[in-house]
Amino acid sequence: MAFYKQNCMQCNSLIERDAEFCPVCGSHSPFGYKCPSCLRKIGKEEKICSGCGRALYIPCPHCGELTFVQEMCQHCKKSLMIVCQNPRCKKPQFFENRKCTGCGKKIRG
Repeated sequence: MAFYKQNCMQCNSLIERDAEFCPVCGSHSPFGYKCPSCLRKIGKEEKICSGCGRALYIPCPHCGELTFVQEMCQHCKKSLMIVCQNPRCKKPQFFENRKCTGCGKKIRG
């Protein structure tokens, strides 16, 4: 089995192609963007997700500026992620998600 490496799109470090996180910068999307609701691949040029219809540009809860649905606001650089409260999961989730994409449990608050 050959192990090929690919550049992380956030920090440009070479990492394993099957990595779900970048071990260098900690990015949760090292090779492309995914819809925070349905996890379908998306691009910054898209306005809505073709899988679930979610808006891909939303107002940041910190600064109010319109930002792409990714890990950090494009303007104030603050995190748009929360942690699943399920003690067995603890997977980072987009702040607007109502259900965890990892375990499926309802996200409180």
